[in-house]
Amino acid sequence: MGTHLFLCQTLEHMFGLFKKKDPREALEKRYKELLAEAHRLSTVDRKASDLKRAEAEEVIKALDQLPKQA
Repeated sequence: MGTHLFLCQTLEHMFGLFKKKDPREALEKRYKELLAEAHRLSTVDRKASDLKRAEAEEVIKALDQLPKQA
């Protein structure tokens, strides 16, 4: 299972090199990562979790500032 995941991530990375970077996608990815980290921290350190969630909210605000895609 781990080898399959590694292979998929490697292929995604390889083909992603030729893909034009979309700022919206990058912010969405960052938002998801921050929420996941906030969730992980919620059972260990509530204050750190709240800070991560606040960081995620800032990313959402930045997403809202981007022009809408067609």
